[in-house]
Amino acid sequence: MTDSKYFTTTKKGEIFELKAELNSDKKEKKKEAVKKVIASMTVGKDVSALFPDVVNCMQTDNLELKKLVYLYLMNYAKSQPDMAIMAVNTFVKDCEDPNPLIRALAVRTMGCIRVDKITEYLCEPLRKCLKDEDPYVRKTAAVCVAKLHDINAQLVEDQGFLDTLKDLISDSNPMVVANAVAALSEIAESHPSSNLLDLNPQSINKLLTALNECTEWGQIFILDCLANYTPKDDREAQSICERVTPRLSHANSAVVLSAVKVLMKFMEMLSKDLDYYGTLLKKLAPPLVTLLSAEPELQYVALRNINLIVQKRPEILKHEMKVFFVKYNDPIYVKLEKLDIMIRLASQANIAQVLAELKEYATEVDVDFVRKAVRAIGRCAIKVEQSAERCVSTLLDLIQTKVNYVVQEAIVVIKDIFRKYPNKYESVIATLCENLDSLDEPEARAAMIWIVGEYAERIDNADELLESFLEGFHDESTQVQLQLLTAIVKLFLKKPTETQELVQQVLSLATQDSDNPDLRDRGYIYWRLLSTDPVAAKEVVLAEKPLISEETDLIEPTLLDELICYIGTLASVYHKPPSAFVEGGRGVVHKTLPPRTASNESTESPETAPAGAPPGEQPDVIPAQGDLLGDLLNLDLGPPVSGPPLATSSVQMGAVDLLGGGLDSLIGGTNFVAPPTAAVPANLGAPIGSGLSDLFDLTSGVGTLSGSYVAPKAVWLPAMKAKGLEISGTFTRQVGSISMDLQLTNKALQVMTDFAIQFNRNSFGLAPAAPLQVHAPLSPNQTVEISLPLSTVGSVMKMEPLNNLQVAVKNNIDVFYFSTLYPLHILFVEDGKMDRQMFLATWKDIPNENEAQFQIRDCPLNAEAVSSKLQSSNIFTVARRNVEGQDMLYQSLKLTNGIWVLAELRIQPGNPSCTLSLKCRAPEVSQHVYQAYETILKN
Repeated sequence: MTDSKYFTTTKKGEIFELKAELNSDKKEKKKEAVKKVIASMTVGKDVSALFPDVVNCMQTDNLELKKLVYLYLMNYAKSQPDMAIMAVNTFVKDCEDPNPLIRALAVRTMGCIRVDKITEYLCEPLRKCLKDEDPYVRKTAAVCVAKLHDINAQLVEDQGFLDTLKDLISDSNPMVVANAVAALSEIAESHPSSNLLDLNPQSINKLLTALNECTEWGQIFILDCLANYTPKDDREAQSICERVTPRLSHANSAVVLSAVKVLMKFMEMLSKDLDYYGTLLKKLAPPLVTLLSAEPELQYVALRNINLIVQKRPEILKHEMKVFFVKYNDPIYVKLEKLDIMIRLASQANIAQVLAELKEYATEVDVDFVRKAVRAIGRCAIKVEQSAERCVSTLLDLIQTKVNYVVQEAIVVIKDIFRKYPNKYESVIATLCENLDSLDEPEARAAMIWIVGEYAERIDNADELLESFLEGFHDESTQVQLQLLTAIVKLFLKKPTETQELVQQVLSLATQDSDNPDLRDRGYIYWRLLSTDPVAAKEVVLAEKPLISEETDLIEPTLLDELICYIGTLASVYHKPPSAFVEGGRGVVHKTLPPRTASNESTESPETAPAGAPPGEQPDVIPAQGDLLGDLLNLDLGPPVSGPPLATSSVQMGAVDLLGGGLDSLIGGTNFVAPPTAAVPANLGAPIGSGLSDLFDLTSGVGTLSGSYVAPKAVWLPAMKAKGLEISGTFTRQVGSISMDLQLTNKALQVMTDFAIQFNRNSFGLAPAAPLQVHAPLSPNQTVEISLPLSTVGSVMKMEPLNNLQVAVKNNIDVFYFSTLYPLHILFVEDGKMDRQMFLATWKDIPNENEAQFQIRDCPLNAEAVSSKLQSSNIFTVARRNVEGQDMLYQSLKLTNGIWVLAELRIQPGNPSCTLSLKCRAPEVSQHVYQAYETILKN
């Protein structure tokens, strides 16, 4: 007897039994078997071996069985792509089934099978279903297009499905319209540049008609789509608002929030004088209040959105304060959010009610909530001046309770009240001092120390109080140590005779025994101030302090406008734009509110012209953003690659050969190549303000290395146009190298990183010669100065005006565009001195019609001073003579692209005006060269 008996068994196993049942002739048995397979699949067993048997069960009229088979198919098609092809035939047949439910089921399953091999077979059935006579099939097919686009975008575009989807927006059935909008929105999100949802008044009208008859989710898709539309004027905005307003009374909170988003966005375009504007404000309050009667989780989402709405338009809910009063059974997250909104809505009219509530909250058991309530009382005092008195007495009552954390919070907020209302409530200091011993939190200790230092002259034993803190100096947190150091220095400046020992003690503790650089530096600064100039120390340390503003935690306006466009989404709960939390940023588009209409916006004064442009003829150099996008966005915003100098002698720029030598005939060659610009010293990429650059003060334009004139920095990109990033700058030329000196200031509330810069093609091929290096993240209110080396070997394109430079700057927030005019003298090269013979020959050779004459007024310099001033900017005097009492200077200069400009400057001693004649083979340069002369001579 062999051992084979151990390997054979009469039991065939579960899979075998299921296989037999699936091939049974009885319909009921088949159905039971498929149910068992699905059950096994659901609990995680591998039943992929049954794929061919389950697929055979597809040939049935039983809808329930068909659904089960399709469910199995979706799950295993990915792991068995070759087998899945067997099912294609059945799909095609099912898409022509007389039962619309089966047709829709087939098309839905096809969209869920993410197998590349199969997708092309599905195009024909999908095309038929998109034009099916049954709306249920059409709406299912619309969503299938979006799924197919996710698997193979190119195929969907080639097959023309996107156009069919666009046609479905005009469908007679509202659910088909809603699904078509949803599918197009989904596709458009992954391709932000494509203009798929081409919304116009006609299509908007169709969407609004469908809105009334859709299911709730259909309504949300349509409302979100409407929110992305910008009406052409306030009348269209009003008509859309009127048709969207009924959605505010919907039972589904998501529909309500989507409607609120559309209305908040379009209200921007309505004039505040309109009666309708007031009506709309009144209509917006009740639905928001109703949201607060839902379950706590929904309340929280509603409150986070209301927080944004109240910051944008507090007038909507100004009469609804009571609904934000806290209920005893609210979860803590709802309580804290309600408190925040109560403070935002606090005004003179309702402050008595609010204070009574807050005082009540301060006696609750929840510590976090009590702390926030006490802080809220302080915020109310700062916000509503008339209530400050009552708030302070309420805080004093709370201090008398002697509850430790209440006392500490009260002291922190009283410090802020002192800052807001100096010399008004200092009588309470005695009460505060009584509680000194109970303070154990750094923030409260620091606040108390600040109060003692600030009002030392009113506290008899101030030195004793501060000395008591000094005993455990090294155990204190940094916040307390810094505050203590400053307070003792203030005390010393107010009472020098009594506190000399104390100040010596704290200064040596801060400078010698501490390893915290902030504390050490502050200690050394005070030490030097006190030892060298006590008067200056007094002016610095005891300077008048600015009053603090009421709302310090408001969201920055540009971010708030963006978040209003995301009401009802996760961004409105996080209070962050999607780009801050969506991985990879796929399809994240920055949204902004539409511009206000002219009827309700005062006209702003035109911005000041950039330096270097003559008054009265400042061209409009900021093109519309659309013009720039084409050119700048197709350039890679990575670090620029400095390529070799252009080897062609003539790059066509309109009719002018700006890169041609201009002196070809004299030099004798036809292929004159402009010499490459001098290599850029490596250290020029470093930010200014370190090492030697301080001595030379490269930023001020005085005493630069080669003496070339540098214009003062001008604001090129204001913060309001760049989400809080402000860029100022100027151009310099030193020792043959051109740089753009930039000053970046972060006026936003978030950190800025990942900076890059790119120039559009320009007349002289200016391009960054190194990446824009901002070595550390730019924190809010921080400014950094950077010198960006430039080369002149970039792409060339004639600009209007000639010295216009279009720039794109990218950071982690967005890409921003601006234009500036660079002064032409940064392009004057160091070897621009022509020899006399060649000067004479070239002057004769250039046709007379190329000569241009200009007057330089208010220039009282003599010939010697003029010559040396111009030479420092690479305009060289070739010869000089005196004709009938007039000084004649003959000068030459050469641009980086090899163009020569010849000049004759006539100076009459005693006459503040002089005459400049310029000759050049490219006459359009002359105007800008004259501007350079004027700029250099007058500065």
